[in-house]
Amino acid sequence: MSRKATTVALTALAPVSWGSTYFVTTEFLPPDRPLFTALMRALPAGLLLLALTSKLPRGAWWGKAAALGALNIGAFFPLLFLAAYRLPGGLAAVFGSVGPLFVIGLAALFLGEKPTVRGLLAAVAAALGVSLVVLKATGALDAVGVAAALVSAASMAAGTVFTKRWGRPEGVGALAMTGWQLTAGGLIIAPVAFLLEGAPPALDTTALLGYAYLAFGNTAVSYWLWFRGIGQLSATSVTLLGPLSPITAAVIGWAALGEVLTPVQLLGMAIAFGATLVGQRPARPRPFSSTEQTDHKVSMDLKDVAVRR
Repeated sequence: MSRKATTVALTALAPVSWGSTYFVTTEFLPPDRPLFTALMRALPAGLLLLALTSKLPRGAWWGKAAALGALNIGAFFPLLFLAAYRLPGGLAAVFGSVGPLFVIGLAALFLGEKPTVRGLLAAVAAALGVSLVVLKATGALDAVGVAAALVSAASMAAGTVFTKRWGRPEGVGALAMTGWQLTAGGLIIAPVAFLLEGAPPALDTTALLGYAYLAFGNTAVSYWLWFRGIGQLSATSVTLLGPLSPITAAVIGWAALGEVLTPVQLLGMAIAFGATLVGQRPARPRPFSSTEQTDHKVSMDLKDVAVRR
């Protein structure tokens, strides 16, 4: 397996893990506490990684870490949960699936990654596939829910692009950067959670196990793999791994909860998975024009002369 294929496979484990969130939330955790759950995912994981790496931001990186933590965690989690509560039947995931299109646009502006027809078609196909997988009911659109879903997708897209643009300080690894962002995001969520949901609920052993999994496996490890992948792959390639999350959620629902997968859902899974694979293919190099070929030949001739001298 090539180095890139290994990186893609490891990065893909993040959205696969996130696909288990719904199952763990419904089967292990107290109901109707989405913000507390978001807090328990982010802050303990961030503090653990800070303790393991013993590195804190310096200088301008205090502001950058706070901004990335807000985009990827602090704003994304609450808005995602708000959309899920206010929109019917998986509609939040449908609006959220436009995230790759946001990433393609932002990557063109801030990273110089030129959009390709293949990338755009893969993003549209991914959104279509996810829609077929998750959309189970109809209902009136809620303006607040729609806005929350779109802004959450845009927030994660911006976080992905600026994580790629800013990179990491010298000597700081992906694990420390993940800890910075999770801690910052958790500190943003904390006051909102306590203000809107009140004191933490009583937790039994089952809930503690569920929160432990979400914090450490589903968040600390998964976000480390995700941010590591952003550093090594193009932003478009990373974001097009996202459809693996709803695919995994559907498979877990079928295997663990006895949910029925309809032919339409299976078709959607195939389309979304195919779009994910297409999104990992390297862009074809643009052929040289005749002028560029001449310039390239002259350049190589000059280098050859310099070497002989």
